[in-house]
Amino acid sequence: MKKLIIINGPNLNLLGKREPNVYGNLSFTEFLDTIKNKYSNVSLEHFQSNVEGEIINKIQDVGFDYDGIVLNAAAYTHTSVGIGDAVKAIQTPVVEVHISNTFGREEFRHHSFISPNAKGVILGFGLQSYELAIQSFL
Repeated sequence: MKKLIIINGPNLNLLGKREPNVYGNLSFTEFLDTIKNKYSNVSLEHFQSNVEGEIINKIQDVGFDYDGIVLNAAAYTHTSVGIGDAVKAIQTPVVEVHISNTFGREEFRHHSFISPNAKGVILGFGLQSYELAIQSFL
């Protein structure tokens, strides 16, 4: 059984409430329940933090034992050299995901410190971006 983890960064705990025109009306918990049922043959965990250091710690904790990490570092994608370095330092492949098309948003969101060390990047497909990332590990 594949062992995957979804790591979410700041403000993603507000999905379903935050800017529904961009992020939709579904909470991440509701979405995760659906995905866990659909991929019952996968051990799928979830971690969310609004704190950069906690995200780095989690990447380091799972980065040598899991089959894959689905990482939505949210705004830290564009600002955190530390998260980018953590992805570079581990062995577990990482797929960077974003719910929105970051290239259709503010200019500062067009750069990622994660992408250069990620297995791939999926963005702009709403919550389905996570599912596409999971499928990339199967």
